[in-house]
Amino acid sequence: MKNISELEIGKSVRVKGLDNNSAVKRKLMDMGITLGAEIKVTGKAPLGDPIELSVRGYKLTLRKKEAEAILI
Repeated sequence: MKNISELEIGKSVRVKGLDNNSAVKRKLMDMGITLGAEIKVTGKAPLGDPIELSVRGYKLTLRKKEAEAILI
């Protein structure tokens, strides 16, 4: 499966799952990133870290390592 950090700016996808081995899984779920949630990549820093996402009507910025736990 691909992860959200591989997407280009402007792409929208639905969450297929979260990496069970990730230390930030619970944190991501608390922020509304759950199975079936629609996420849009709205920006990236020049070197690709951090990544800005639009989730459930709000903007969220995650480190690339954290975003790799979001499977699409």
